[in-house]
Amino acid sequence: MNTSATAPTVDLGVGGMTCASCVARVERALKKVPGVTDATVNLATESARVTYAPSDEMEARLRRAVRDAGYEPRVADEAEAEDLSPWAGFLPVGVGLALSLPLVIPMIGDLAGQHWMLPAWLQFVLATPVQFILGARFYKAGWHALKAGTGNMDLLVAIGTSAGWGLSVWLWLTSGAGHHLYFEASAVVVTLVLLGKWLEARAKRQTTAAIRALHALRPDIAHVITRSGEEADIPVAEVLAGDKLVVRPGERIPADGDLESGHTQVDESMLTGEPLPVAKAEGARLTGGTINGDGRVVMSVSAVGSETVLAQIIRLVEDAQAAKAPIQRLVDQVSAVFVPVVLGIALVTLLGWLWAGLPMETALIRAVAVLVIACPCALGLATPAAIMAGTGVAAKNGILIKDAQALELAHKVDLVAFDKTGTLTMGRPRLVAFSPAPGVDGAAALAAAASVQSGSEHPLARAVVARAQEQGLAVAQPEGVRAVQGRGTEGEVGGASYLIASLRWMEELGVGLGGLQDEARRHASEGATVSVLLQRVTEGLALRALMAFADEPKPGAREALAALRARGLRLAMISGDNRDAATAMARRLGLEPGEVLADVLPGDKAAKVAELKAAGHVVAMVGDGVNDAPALAAADVGMAMATGTDVAMHAAGVTLMRGDVGLVGAALDISHRTVRKIRQNLFWAFAYNVAGIPLAALGYLNPVVAGAAMALSSVSVMANALLLKRWGPGGR
Repeated sequence: MNTSATAPTVDLGVGGMTCASCVARVERALKKVPGVTDATVNLATESARVTYAPSDEMEARLRRAVRDAGYEPRVADEAEAEDLSPWAGFLPVGVGLALSLPLVIPMIGDLAGQHWMLPAWLQFVLATPVQFILGARFYKAGWHALKAGTGNMDLLVAIGTSAGWGLSVWLWLTSGAGHHLYFEASAVVVTLVLLGKWLEARAKRQTTAAIRALHALRPDIAHVITRSGEEADIPVAEVLAGDKLVVRPGERIPADGDLESGHTQVDESMLTGEPLPVAKAEGARLTGGTINGDGRVVMSVSAVGSETVLAQIIRLVEDAQAAKAPIQRLVDQVSAVFVPVVLGIALVTLLGWLWAGLPMETALIRAVAVLVIACPCALGLATPAAIMAGTGVAAKNGILIKDAQALELAHKVDLVAFDKTGTLTMGRPRLVAFSPAPGVDGAAALAAAASVQSGSEHPLARAVVARAQEQGLAVAQPEGVRAVQGRGTEGEVGGASYLIASLRWMEELGVGLGGLQDEARRHASEGATVSVLLQRVTEGLALRALMAFADEPKPGAREALAALRARGLRLAMISGDNRDAATAMARRLGLEPGEVLADVLPGDKAAKVAELKAAGHVVAMVGDGVNDAPALAAADVGMAMATGTDVAMHAAGVTLMRGDVGLVGAALDISHRTVRKIRQNLFWAFAYNVAGIPLAALGYLNPVVAGAAMALSSVSVMANALLLKRWGPGGR
């Protein structure tokens, strides 16, 4: 059971669903439970995700609601333990084929001019077990649907095959053994439907392969260092934050943490999609599930269980696969009236042909063909199968798609806006110039600036501290440090009050650059970020030093932006830097000055995104997932570039697991391909019924052919969705 502080949710397995109508019925039953605020049912995963008001008995009530609706409540993770062999569940299909084959062979013989018709009693003996033993599932589910006042695929199959079997018995008893019977139609249809459902189940196991692969990354055993300093093997589930673990060469890292001793190479492809191992030295972050290379290391655990990066990745993928895409609403509306309409068409077919003068048996067989070919199996699978395959292959390549709405919207994006620092650039600026004001001791000024910045994690602050440490300067503990968002930092060092200020803040405070004006202008024109060190004195504020910081574009960023432009997308770079600095970096990235939005405070980025949307654009915002959260949430599609620990950026619909700008285009591409698969699937699902129902009603399809076509529709939808598994970031 998965809960959050504000809106608890529970995942339930639901057995026995066969079509889109079943999905709608289970959702209605769950939403009727008092306290339930939302329920989403997924046919492809045979699961339901329910959001509800806090209640200790809620899970039991939900299970009862599922059972009362005629379905089997299961544990959500039960699928992990089921038999995954290729032939799992084939026995009923094999029995059906064995019993139906003798009934089909005479039909083949008729085509060759041979009359191999079996005795009526033998046809009855072969067809009856198929109809009432192997087909019992259809009667059971169809009966529950009738009791609930709705219909589903099982009801159509049960009515259609029962009509064929009953007609055969009636003809046998009233017309003698020489009359043609239709036992083969009822038996073959049941067998074909079972075969189709079995092929569906095989395909479903392939669409959930991504989730199973992620679960398999969790090792079972961890080597913990006890208080006595010895190693002991314990289950990973018993590892606690703060434990010291030994990770041997070739083993999977059991939990998230920091490398305390040793050095190694780590295969992080499960996390980032990047196949090359990453060097790790003391102090480096280690992620649970990644593979240790050839070094024996000791790590300190920082996160376990549901707090680990791997658990959050699994949760994000599961959330996306459980979600219902907006396009699915069309399917829900159709399925709500589909079965009653089909029953009406079948009745009209029967009465119409009787009125036209056809014998009862011919009219009934044509009505049966309508019932069989109209089963809405493929409609329920079209959308979730494609979403599962698309999100699964995306996760394998380092793209985590949080929800189905982001997946569906991403292909409509026509403008991509980027944060600059850490997204398009390395995000590790260096202090390239520190120029003291005339008469100021440079070393003392640098030490003061580093001391004020020593408690900050801002990239510019770290660059100042790093320069001071390189020069062997003492960095003191500051007091009264106060950060002014988008402007700078203020604090006291050794009894003196200092400000690290942006040029904007300096101007607001009424301080001039004096003799450093030309140097500041030169650095800004070269793309550097310029800040100043100010000190509070009796007369007000005095300039003590000028600081210039330079960043570098990320490798491949220029090429990635060019590729996005080649796709017909418009680009924008949003930066807090001044216009000259932002434009200089834009030139290095291949962006035009008109594509630069400069002097934007962190809190104003969301407003800039809103302006772009108001101009008629569908906007994707790409940021580093921390300061850009409001802008990510404001965009139509937010893409957060994670560094591992930022994987759970809930403001973004898409998380890119490595800082590669090329993944932005890949995310848009997999969205486009997935939505295209959804549309293809829905087209074929509707096309089978739109074309098949009239053909069956007019007598051009017999029930056996109709059953084969109905089974083929579901299998073709699943097979089409599985083609997405061949996708890769290169567009292959």
